Amino acid sequence: MRCFPNDRWKNVAVFAVFLLCAWVSGAWAAGIWLYEQSTPDLGTASAGRMALAENAATAAHNPAGMTRLDESQVMAGAQPLWLRIEFDPDAETTTAGSDGEDDPLIGAAGLYYVHSLKDDLKLGLSMGSYFGLGMDYGDDWVGRYYVTEVEFLTYSLIPTVGYQINDWLSVGGGITMMYATLNQKAAINNVLDALPDGELELDEDDFGYGIILGVLFEPWEHTRFGLAYNSEVDLEFDDALNLKGLGPGLSAALGGVRGSKVDLDMTLPQAVMFSVYHDINDQWAIMGNLGWQEWSEFGKSDVTISSNTTTSFTSDRNYDDTWHVALGVRYRFAPEWMWSAGFAYDSSPVDDDDRTADLPLDRQIRYATGVQYKWDDDLTFSAAYEYGDFGKAEIDQNRGPLAGRLKGEYDTNEVHFFLLNVNWVF
Repeated sequence: MRCFPNDRWKNVAVFAVFLLCAWVSGAWAAGIWLYEQSTPDLGTASAGRMALAENAATAAHNPAGMTRLDESQVMAGAQPLWLRIEFDPDAETTTAGSDGEDDPLIGAAGLYYVHSLKDDLKLGLSMGSYFGLGMDYGDDWVGRYYVTEVEFLTYSLIPTVGYQINDWLSVGGGITMMYATLNQKAAINNVLDALPDGELELDEDDFGYGIILGVLFEPWEHTRFGLAYNSEVDLEFDDALNLKGLGPGLSAALGGVRGSKVDLDMTLPQAVMFSVYHDINDQWAIMGNLGWQEWSEFGKSDVTISSNTTTSFTSDRNYDDTWHVALGVRYRFAPEWMWSAGFAYDSSPVDDDDRTADLPLDRQIRYATGVQYKWDDDLTFSAAYEYGDFGKAEIDQNRGPLAGRLKGEYDTNEVHFFLLNVNWVF
C-alpha cells in the first residue's frame, strides 16, 4: 500500500528529505578518501560507479553519464556511519595511559541534481564530500603526545556539464569547489617543570579548487565503460598553530617558536577510476572498478615557520600511491525490486614504519549489500549497508624523550555505513 494519498503529499515528503540532507551534508570517517557518498551504489561497494549512469548521482561521479538521463532528476541520501577504533599498545610503548578508543555515530549526506537542457546536453550540481577524517582518542591515552583529536572535514559543491557526441560516446566535466576545516590536537609533555600536560592545536580552514573529467562509452547495448578523473586540490592552512599550558622550562627551550606563525600546505590526491557495467539478462548485471590515487603527493606537506626569520621545509610521510579494485552484482527479483552486493579493496598508502596515529591508514576492504524499490516511474528508494575493514594499521614511532615511543596495532579499525536514499524524476 502506498503511503501518500496523492502526488502533492508525495512531493512534500520528498522535498523535506532533500532539505534535511542538504543541512547535514559532510563526511567524517577513518578512511579519509570516501567512496561512500550517500548514493545507491553503496550497495555494490561502489563497483561500477563510473559506468552506471542511471540516476542523478552520476553528476558527481562521472558527469558524462548525465546524457543517459532523459529527464531532469534530483537525488538525496542520508548516510549515518558508525566508526569503531581501538588501539592496543605494545609493551614497548613508553607512555602510560589508556588504550585509544572511539566509537561515534556520525551523520553524513549528499544531494545531486541533473537538469536536462536538451537530449544531448545536461547540467549537474552536487553537494557532499568525498574526503574526511575524524577521531578522538581522549586526553589520557598512551599516544597523547602524538595526537589526542583530529578532525578534517570537507564540503564540496560541484557544478558539471555533460554532452553526448554520438550514440556511443559522451563526455563531461566540472569544477570541484571545496571548503575544508582542519582541527588537530596533541598533548605536550611538561616533564621539565613537573606540570600537567600542555596542548598543541592546529585549527584553520581554507577553500580549494579542482576539476572533474569523465567519458562514457556504450559500444553496444547493455554494456557501458566509464572513465573519470579527479584532479588534486591544494589547501593552505595559514597561522594554524596554537600552544597552550607550556611550563616555563619548555617554553624557554622552545624560544621564539612559541610565538611563531606556522603555515601548512596540503595537496589532496588526484585520482582516476575506470568502471564497467554489463547486463547479463533482464534480471542479472555485473560491474567492476579499477582505480588509482596519488597518495605519494598527499604525503608531502609544505610547512613554513615564521618568527624573526622564515624557515620552510617539506614533511614527507613516505606515502605510496594506491590501487583500488571492486566487483559487484545486481539481481532484479521482482519488477519493482532489485538486490545488490559488492566487494572492494584498496591498497595501503603507507608502510608500518611510517604510519602515524593521526592518520592510521592501512589497506581497506569493503563488503556491501543493498536493495532498491521503484515506487513508480518517477520515484525510487534505496537502502544499503556497507562494512569497512581498515586493517590492523600497525604503528611504531619514536619521537624522542618528550613524546616517547608509540608501538602497537588497532584491534578494531572499522566503519559501518548505513544508507537511505531517494531519486526523483520530474
